[in-house]
Amino acid sequence: MSRLVPRHARIRAIAAVATVCALSAAPLTSTAAAVDAPPFSEAYRPQFHFTPAKNWMNDPNGLVYYKGEYHLFYQYNPNGNSWGDMSWGHAVSKDLVHWKELPLALSYDDKEMVFSGSAVVDWNNTTGFGTKKTPPMVAIYTSYAKDTGVQAQSLAYSTDRGRTWTKYHGNPVIDVGSKDFRDPKVQWYAPTKSWLMTVSLSAEHKVRFYSSKNLKDWSLLSDFGPAGATGGVWECPDLYPLAVDGDKKHIKWVLVVNMNPGGIAGGSGAQYFIGDFDGKKFTADDKGAYTPPAGDVMQDFEDPGYGTWTTTGAAFGQGPASGSLDGQGSVDGFDGKGLANSFHTGDATTGTLTSPPFTADSPYLNFKIGGGRHPHESDTVLEREPVPDGTVLADFESGTYGDWTATGDAFGTAPAAGSLPGQLPVTGWLGSGLVNTFLNGDATTGTLTSPEFTIDKKHINFLIAGGNHPAGYANPTAVELLVDGKVVRKATGSDDEALNWNSWDVQDLAGKKAQIKIVDDNTGGWGHINVDHIMLSDTQARPVSRETSVNLIVDGQVVRSATGSNSESLDWASFDLRPYAGKKAHIQIVDMNPGGWGHIMADQFTAADAPAESVVQRANWADYGKDYYAAVSWGNTPGDKRYMIGWMNNWEYAGAIPTSPWRSVQSVPRQMALRTVGGRPRLTSEPVNSLASLRQGPPAKTADVTVTDASHRLIGPAAEGKALDIEATFSLKSAQRFGLKVRTGAGGEETVIGYDTTTGEVYVDRTRSGAVDFNDAFAGVQRAPLQAKHGKVKLRILVDWSSVEIFGGNGEAIITDQIFPDPSSQGVEVFAENGSVKLDRARVWHLGSYRD
Repeated sequence: MSRLVPRHARIRAIAAVATVCALSAAPLTSTAAAVDAPPFSEAYRPQFHFTPAKNWMNDPNGLVYYKGEYHLFYQYNPNGNSWGDMSWGHAVSKDLVHWKELPLALSYDDKEMVFSGSAVVDWNNTTGFGTKKTPPMVAIYTSYAKDTGVQAQSLAYSTDRGRTWTKYHGNPVIDVGSKDFRDPKVQWYAPTKSWLMTVSLSAEHKVRFYSSKNLKDWSLLSDFGPAGATGGVWECPDLYPLAVDGDKKHIKWVLVVNMNPGGIAGGSGAQYFIGDFDGKKFTADDKGAYTPPAGDVMQDFEDPGYGTWTTTGAAFGQGPASGSLDGQGSVDGFDGKGLANSFHTGDATTGTLTSPPFTADSPYLNFKIGGGRHPHESDTVLEREPVPDGTVLADFESGTYGDWTATGDAFGTAPAAGSLPGQLPVTGWLGSGLVNTFLNGDATTGTLTSPEFTIDKKHINFLIAGGNHPAGYANPTAVELLVDGKVVRKATGSDDEALNWNSWDVQDLAGKKAQIKIVDDNTGGWGHINVDHIMLSDTQARPVSRETSVNLIVDGQVVRSATGSNSESLDWASFDLRPYAGKKAHIQIVDMNPGGWGHIMADQFTAADAPAESVVQRANWADYGKDYYAAVSWGNTPGDKRYMIGWMNNWEYAGAIPTSPWRSVQSVPRQMALRTVGGRPRLTSEPVNSLASLRQGPPAKTADVTVTDASHRLIGPAAEGKALDIEATFSLKSAQRFGLKVRTGAGGEETVIGYDTTTGEVYVDRTRSGAVDFNDAFAGVQRAPLQAKHGKVKLRILVDWSSVEIFGGNGEAIITDQIFPDPSSQGVEVFAENGSVKLDRARVWHLGSYRD
């Protein structure tokens, strides 16, 4: 798959990349040093994960084994470090560990971009592209027509081991006229002596199967889906058989369907189904039936009015809706005849719906939720507060920029009076003027810089909107605070036109001379910025909430929150009430978003003894981390082993990660298996065995140690490093949480890899892992279910210069996350919380570079 997003439209389609929010007070982590560093030694350059020397990379493509080489093709922009000009890059390896980057394989041209696909060796020369003595390597890729946006399936071939390629003159070989038809995975299906294609109808949440004798002429077999999680587009499908528990008499088929957004950790994710394939049709074992836990219904919205629940604003109307409202898509998934629906008169209305107080006397509150994906954010308010007192640096009310200095053509000669031609409605500015760089559209660029001023108050407040392109990365749309010529604070928009407050805490800069610089260096979608009312103040200006959420309020604070998934289908969610047992609480349904998907729906609030699970939670996931997507496999490997690799990134923030001159990385290749876990087959994975070839010297070891809250660095300084392979086994004792902290150091940086005995989950907490401020979707905690076995928890942890990969148990709980710590943060610590745990054994190897 390759991503095209019409970002300046009012995005309503499920396929849209989730928008992200403004950056604030943390200092900028500069990538300038990385640009000047020797090749492959840059601050975040992975050492044992494949990256190209430079430029943008995403999905792995064309995975094929031929004449002793594993081929890794990948989506690649030969012309820059952001998405665009999609082509196939190329690398080869003899062991899936040591990679050699080769010249560009399949290039875009003036008519098409080369999107994702697969490759096969045509051993019998069914295509006629080679000979039986010299069988051709054939790539089957999605050709994206630049003039129409249509996606079709096309061929290219090579007769020199993939070094040079020729596009087939008869392309495309399958064209259904769709703009969402992509990512063919082709294999030889021996029972019918034919080629089998697995390809995605992305927006329809379907996988389609085709058959061919020659790779050129294809016949439709069947469709699978919708099924499982459908909160985003389906992409990069893969289908393959595996023996359950190694029993070759018990074969099941695995259908991998990558999905974005709507993954288990938010944004991109790799879902899979287990079932049977009869040569024509895939049938999943799980039919999707679900009965939530029983409980006491607190509110089902079946009465004509809201009863004792109170409303503000106009969004929720006078009473429950009976389904869809005027102008809304089809609503489903609610129970009975009524639900709370804030789409009254469209997305533009806002308001709240609040329950009377109740006592939290049951373990869980289950409910159904749908609508927009706009999470609750702390330190926001439901209504704009008065402008704080302070010194106004610029309000752009005089009709000129005064003593501010403009460059380029984006800012024009004077402030704007609101929306500019061709722009969506701009809201939220004060007075009659604002900075708006949509002059002549997104194509214009420039800067606007203030005169020097002295920082003499605690905060710098300002209103901001426009594109989400952070400072310090490629082509920003940003506000920067400069001290001594260096960027020390930064902010960007959130891909909308509603100006909202941002505030920098500048107490540490008191007395310093500074300048404000507004930058528009972006000519793509949302390539503009809106700014107003920049001021110094001792009071922080708090932004108005833009959430569409269901909140649990205890002691006046939001303690639990859930949001929709940009879908009109309601699904189950659950709040854990146990920490608030006996306390008074409120439920508040909030719609404060007037933009796209600016509404929320809720139904069936139920007090229960067990949590209800959403479709996403019930689905199967190959990885529970934020950074494992477009996962596909090699299928013709020695010994018929199944190896899979994924793009280690997430479309929520893919273009903003702080790496240069390259952007994005591939995961460690993994050997896949089906194992019985909890009474049913589960897809498991482990790093390829050849990764051990990078281990340097004997490991640092420790064993039979009881770890308590006060224990630190039990493995010793020999374990410290930036590229590590860690194996650890723990025996449960009294600790509620325990595990390892890696890449610890500068300023309290740490990436926490733990096990939570109260939930039976392994987790990764990267909230303090280093640079996290480039996108609000980045920092957070990812969790994967993992049951202790015989009272023990086993973890395999791969730490690279900018990532962690966790393999829990026997590979049934996987979490892949990027991290961007300071290079000096190299510590490894063992920890326990609220009790003790026994560390049975830990071994830590340092890993070398695959390029050595």
